[in-house]
Amino acid sequence: MATPRARGAATIYRMASLLRYAGALLLLASTTVLTAQTPGSATGALLQQLGQTKRVGAVALSPNGKELAMELAGELVVAPLPGGSPGRPLTLCSKGKGEVLSLSWSPDNAHLGVLADCEGTPEVLLTTGEPGAKPRLLTTLHGFAKALAYAPDGRSLALLYVEGATRPSGALAAMKPPSGEIGVEGLEIQRVATIDAATGELRQATPPGLHVYEFAFAPDSQQLAFVAAAPPGENNWWIAKLYTEPLAAGSEPKVVLDPNTVDGPLHGLQIAVPQWSPDGKQIALIGGLMSDQGATGGDLYQVAADGASPPVALTPAAHVSYQWIDWLPSGTMLATAIDAGEEEVNAITMPEPGSSNPLAKKHELQTLPYSVGDGRLAGSFAVSRDGAVAAWAASSFARAPEVYAGPLAREPLPAITHLNAQQTPSWGKAESVRWTSEGYKVQGWLLYPAGYDPGKRYGLIVMVHGGPSSAVTPRWPRAGFGAAPLAASGYFVLEPNPRGSYGEGERFTQANIKDFGYGDLRDILAGVDAVEKQVPAIDDHRLGLTGWSYGGFMTMFGVTQTHRFRAAVAGAGIADWLSYYGENSIDQWMTPFFGASVYKDPAVYAKSSAINYMDQVTTPTLIVVGDRDGECPAPQSFEFWHALKAFHVPTTLVVYPNEGHGFVDPEHQRDVMERSIRWFNQQLQ
Repeated sequence: MATPRARGAATIYRMASLLRYAGALLLLASTTVLTAQTPGSATGALLQQLGQTKRVGAVALSPNGKELAMELAGELVVAPLPGGSPGRPLTLCSKGKGEVLSLSWSPDNAHLGVLADCEGTPEVLLTTGEPGAKPRLLTTLHGFAKALAYAPDGRSLALLYVEGATRPSGALAAMKPPSGEIGVEGLEIQRVATIDAATGELRQATPPGLHVYEFAFAPDSQQLAFVAAAPPGENNWWIAKLYTEPLAAGSEPKVVLDPNTVDGPLHGLQIAVPQWSPDGKQIALIGGLMSDQGATGGDLYQVAADGASPPVALTPAAHVSYQWIDWLPSGTMLATAIDAGEEEVNAITMPEPGSSNPLAKKHELQTLPYSVGDGRLAGSFAVSRDGAVAAWAASSFARAPEVYAGPLAREPLPAITHLNAQQTPSWGKAESVRWTSEGYKVQGWLLYPAGYDPGKRYGLIVMVHGGPSSAVTPRWPRAGFGAAPLAASGYFVLEPNPRGSYGEGERFTQANIKDFGYGDLRDILAGVDAVEKQVPAIDDHRLGLTGWSYGGFMTMFGVTQTHRFRAAVAGAGIADWLSYYGENSIDQWMTPFFGASVYKDPAVYAKSSAINYMDQVTTPTLIVVGDRDGECPAPQSFEFWHALKAFHVPTTLVVYPNEGHGFVDPEHQRDVMERSIRWFNQQLQ
């Protein structure tokens, strides 16, 4: 029988696994009692189908490009490349069953490092990848861990570790009920821990006063580069700095880059994905205006590893948003970027030392018909040491998740798994649509309704993404809140990427600073006009508006600014930026977007607060939120609901118990989607 500690750890890892797919960017008192709902036949069948999609998890490629490790439907599988056998399942834990959390190959290709949740206890194991090989238990952890990585010399591994954790790190997870001295007691600090590959000895490598978000080994394995800030970690990522620290005992971290004080275009912005140059003299990173840690987007920068010189912008004025980078031994950098709602893979040629031209050159390798990842960061993928072979997990609106692997060239990678080959969309086709708005090029995705008949008329629901610094890219949906179930229920769905989104460069991403709800809403309404001209079957009298997080705010604010929408569903929204500033767990993110704190410039916050325009609302609105949401606290939803009732606007508020910003309970995920569909059906039919 599992111990209480083991059961607690298992819960943490189940939550973390689900939050990875809540997407970035997804209280019990309410006007509606939350009970089990009987799904409609079509909606219930769709959500059941989506719930049966087999999971494709972490993907790791051996440095020589000949062995591929994958988590497939709960099993750890190693397959030879190219071709060969379909793969061989490996024993995952030292005993009992387990779930893969992270994978990393040793530099000599001989061992696969596995971080696994073994029936509630996290373990780090080494396996040879041979059939029937029993893994060697390296160490047992007591807390939350992720991001396992081998050192370049193969003598140690490192991971991000929250010792004694009671919840996953990050702001998406449900916050602990407040108690004790707030901001002082109960802080859970994520640090880099190293593990000796021979002995399993674990050592906390970074100090307890810094919460680490991302890290990388130096080429000589003797030091780390990491992005970190003082705790609490869920709040302070927006003011994080780049550090280096030798791994010798007793060493202290050194600030290499502080975006809060640096001059130039990086000032006041966020940094992510640090990567050492092959000679160890430079560190490349991504810098930009980002609203959620892990949802990376921006330009490429390079800074001296000793911090002796300021950062250099490698891709100023780029028209894409970089997500992830990996510096190859040859000196070429691989990068993924979002370009107008699609992901692309680029080779980046760095400027020659001493060159008068400091700009990097982009060589596009592939524009991808799907969204990719390997379980580490957004847009990350596995690549051999020489950059010749790549592997990733991918999905699109039309294709369920599979693993793709092969030579990294201009030809698309072939699928090497067929886990979800029987899955077919229950919704209509998806099209990328483009329009212009006030001089900006704007892109979005239009999902057609199931069984589309051009001779009929259909309602259109606009679904605004979270963020705001994010973007909709093609991916297979989850069994919860999202666009595909709405399309399967007979609606067109427009998922716009308005100003503030990734995919059109930093100028576009920063275009909604001090302007939330105005320029971005005009972009969205222009998109509605554009798709109505493109598709005459859309009925302008049956328009709906919805979204989660920033999309929830845009829903609340949008219905105060226009009467075009006949129904709305606001998920985890924000009604009053002034009260929100003092309620949320992540107030540091607001200054880059509003220019100052609410205490110094309340007017800029009031301008974008829906609560100040409630006398204009006529749109029936369903409101949903989790009772332990730290990003968009439940009182914001209560405020909006209360105001709607005061003006006699039809409304319902549903509060989900024990849920944070990203819902993890499958019943709640289903319920919120089913309620949303019923609401739109009632108001738009």
